[in-house]
Amino acid sequence: MRLFSPQWADAAREVVDRGPDEAIRATKLESYWEWIDRARGSYSSSWSLGLAETGQYLRLQWADGDCVEASIRDEPDADYVLTADAAAWRDITTGEDAGRLLMYRRMRLVHGDVLLFFRGIYFVVESIAAIGRIPASLPPEAAPAG
Repeated sequence: MRLFSPQWADAAREVVDRGPDEAIRATKLESYWEWIDRARGSYSSSWSLGLAETGQYLRLQWADGDCVEASIRDEPDADYVLTADAAAWRDITTGEDAGRLLMYRRMRLVHGDVLLFFRGIYFVVESIAAIGRIPASLPPEAAPAG
């Protein structure tokens, strides 16, 4: 499966909507997951997660805590737009800490109310991490030459 393909978007919607399994939940304190569950409970915003090299975006629409739509777009059309280059996406798919990628600005919030966005940051981080666990490769146009 390729990143930023319709099949990957469908898989992304499924994994973020399902949430973490027991093995993932066991890696952090229960109070952490309780916080995420509360933040997610009424969450109703949209995200566009972009690949800088291609200008493609994974758009996720949330309604009352459920991911109700996922699609691939050529334009960012969301409450919150985040972008990352191919190297960062490669790191996400190989298990790099999504929170660290955001903290070190390898994935950047380029549109949206920063204060509102960061009120739910752990929910966002865990959703990006879940997307990163989907077995997928970079599109050919974003893969490094060689």
